[in-house]
Amino acid sequence: MSRRLLAILVAAVAIFFIGILYLFLNKRESTKEKEPVTETMVFVEGMNYAMPVPIPDSATFAGEPVPMDIFYVREQFDRELTVNTYWHSSTILNIKRAARWFPVIVPILAKNGIPEDFKYLAIIESGLLNVVSPSGATGFWQFLEKTGKEYGLTINKEVDERYHVTKATEAACAYLNKSYIKFGNWTLVASSYNAGQGRIDETIDKQQVRSYYHMFLSDETSRFVFRILAIKSIYENPVKYGFKIAPGDLYGPLDVKTLKVKESIDDLPAFAREHKTTYRILKELNPWLRSDKLTVRGEEFEIALPK
Repeated sequence: MSRRLLAILVAAVAIFFIGILYLFLNKRESTKEKEPVTETMVFVEGMNYAMPVPIPDSATFAGEPVPMDIFYVREQFDRELTVNTYWHSSTILNIKRAARWFPVIVPILAKNGIPEDFKYLAIIESGLLNVVSPSGATGFWQFLEKTGKEYGLTINKEVDERYHVTKATEAACAYLNKSYIKFGNWTLVASSYNAGQGRIDETIDKQQVRSYYHMFLSDETSRFVFRILAIKSIYENPVKYGFKIAPGDLYGPLDVKTLKVKESIDDLPAFAREHKTTYRILKELNPWLRSDKLTVRGEEFEIALPK
């Protein structure tokens, strides 16, 4: 037998036995009892990861403690923190707008004895925008027409002061103070802003509890205070929750002067041109002007104009 044939025969035999060994080991591995799998987090450079958000060990609303030792309280807080942390576009815009409007809202709250944490209620209600809900609730503080008029806001075809941030905030303070006289608890005051004072009264009578955190409420109301707490947590420590916003990215206060108006204005576009601005700027600065004219009947209005 030639050396070449011998080499081929040896190679064939080697391949045969290697194949038999592979099949044997593979069968043994497949029948071996599976060991428990231990999960290990492997980070890949350049990849973005969604991670659980940090839940505070303690929290307060308007100086009132949140009972974080109750399992559903902690889990509801977790839900709203997670939603608002990962709802990037909405939360970023809320932080930007807050830089413009909190300096307007906070002094009014303080003047009326309302805890500063209620500034976050305006974010939850409207995102600091003059929005209108399907039920007709309007403005930063989401007043219905009947309630707005009850608390002193002028509402007609030409003027709707629910869109006037300063006056609407004053009206909201009056409502909140009235609720506090009724409930004696700021957390219940906040929940009643969503559910209505009557609904919270009924819940207290039926369930015989006086803590928001012990009440069984509608899904919207049971989330309401936790949404405020989540926004507060993120706003007070944005970097902790992944928001790095430079001061230059924030919306600055509007640089305006005010003009007292005691007589009717028949043509607001012409009025804007007379004051060296545009009708668009006039309406942006005064969203409470709901028509192209302003009829004055004994009252006085202040119109904002660019400096």
